[in-house]
Amino acid sequence: MREQPEQQAPPVQRLRIQYAKRGRLRFTSHRDFSRAFERAVFRARIPMAYSSGFNPHPRISYAGASPTGSASEAEYLEIGLAEVVDPAAVHALLDEALPDGLDVVEVVESPGGSLADRLEASHWQIHVPATPEVARTAVETFLATASVSVERMTKKGLREFDCRAAVLALAVEPAPEGTGSRLDLVLRHAVPAVRPDDVLTGLASVAGLDAGQAPLLTRLAQGPLDETDGSIGDPLRPAAPTP
Repeated sequence: MREQPEQQAPPVQRLRIQYAKRGRLRFTSHRDFSRAFERAVFRARIPMAYSSGFNPHPRISYAGASPTGSASEAEYLEIGLAEVVDPAAVHALLDEALPDGLDVVEVVESPGGSLADRLEASHWQIHVPATPEVARTAVETFLATASVSVERMTKKGLREFDCRAAVLALAVEPAPEGTGSRLDLVLRHAVPAVRPDDVLTGLASVAGLDAGQAPLLTRLAQGPLDETDGSIGDPLRPAAPTP
């Protein structure tokens, strides 16, 4: 009989980590980032807990990764540790081990619960070359449309879905550089997931908005959604008690 693998002890501490993808590192795919992060925890000698089985892996849970090519200030993951470590020390070690552009923003003790379940919506900014007047007209047309169907190639093939239903807020302001416009977008996380580039496809479809060759997409926040005012909370903090 094949010898059974050694069973690993469960983590004694869980840390929740917010990190950013900036500059050229926004083109890092999720697979590339996960490899870079695993190398970083190894180089930093962080005492990771490991899964059981014939091929143990460090206990790292990724959630809500942004699309390749998008910049982000609000990416999240959770790690399980075999020893109790000061979160500030882990922050410093990871900052030193990760390449510039993959930057740790904050490390805290996990407040418990599922990280993925806390990521209910995202706040995005999108820079497009259209003038504010043209962009506002396109946005008004888009928001006045009940359903906007778009297509995107997925792992299961070409899929058609409504990108309008996931849009909680969409506004326009002049780009700070004085060229083009900045779209301020809040998206509900749904199934299938609607991405900011899907919204751009929808804007082009119903209103002819030209987003240019490679618009800069930046996620500013993601977390729990307050249904009363549409604000996005902090997934690093405990959930507010239900009244």
